[in-house]
Amino acid sequence: MTVKIAVLGAGSWGTILANLLVENGHQVELWGNDPKKVAEINEQHTNTHYLPDFKIDPQLHATIDLNVALDQVDVVLFVIPTQAIRAVAEQIVPVMIAKKVKPVIVTASKGLEQGTHKRISEVLTEAIPETNRNGIVVLSGPSHAEDVAQKDITTLTAASSDLIQAQWIQEIFMNDYFRLYTNPDVVGVEMGAALKNVIALGAGALNGLGYGDNTKAALMTRGLAEISRLGVAMGANPLTFIGLSGVGDLIVTGTSVHSRNWRAGNALGKGQKLADVLANMGMVVEGVATCKAAYELAQQRSVDMPITRAIYNVLYEDCDIKTEIVYLMRRSGKPEIDFDEV
Repeated sequence: MTVKIAVLGAGSWGTILANLLVENGHQVELWGNDPKKVAEINEQHTNTHYLPDFKIDPQLHATIDLNVALDQVDVVLFVIPTQAIRAVAEQIVPVMIAKKVKPVIVTASKGLEQGTHKRISEVLTEAIPETNRNGIVVLSGPSHAEDVAQKDITTLTAASSDLIQAQWIQEIFMNDYFRLYTNPDVVGVEMGAALKNVIALGAGALNGLGYGDNTKAALMTRGLAEISRLGVAMGANPLTFIGLSGVGDLIVTGTSVHSRNWRAGNALGKGQKLADVLANMGMVVEGVATCKAAYELAQQRSVDMPITRAIYNVLYEDCDIKTEIVYLMRRSGKPEIDFDEV
């Protein structure tokens, strides 16, 4: 079965997923907004800014023209920064109408929209009318583009309220090294995907400060408790958070030098200023914007998230990291297993 897929976003993850789909035998158009990078992909079969050592399959074609990307398309895969999702989704609607296509919309981006605090699937639902799409599927799980580029064994979750569409996307992506599972809990999968980036910032900061494995394990475990608590308050299945899009994604993002959120936190722990860290990263650090959204969302829903609050204080209130750690450690004692307490 060969399908036509438009991958929106020519960063590292978008490029690798597009390349994988080509290797799986599908027709893929990789859309990017930088003419130089698009030309490099088509002419040199590289994307050196994001993937310095990776050779792209020559059959993968890139374009800056949405009319080309969306022509006769069956699937549209969003792999762009969270804060750009709404604008690009609104941009493709008239093109899809003109092309008379009604694709399945898939997102592999992770985050919460600032201001609205909406999950990405909610943004897509609002921006793309139901008459112009054939379901929405969320891809999430422990996955670094660099590892998938090396064909390292990787497993993700395809989440959707329409399991028929999730199973179809599962079939499109699976191969010898890339395996998908399905899950109807879209809320849980998206909340796990978004909030683990916040905890990864903290894990990186602890590394930068010189803390050891005990400390990092404590942060990630209690961070997962916070993620679960807010997710459950929003209607998620708590079991989702011990799955691929919960603890799985948290492990890989909170421990790996490939994680831009971990690297940003590590730089903060070493004393660098946030503005300098973001300027030097060269890629979007989703956890920074998501932290603000999660902090505000937790306040609105009266969910106590002390680790998230501490990271917010460091990022947005210019608080000292070590002072925040002391505050976390010296809070009154709490039971471990209680969704109403910390």
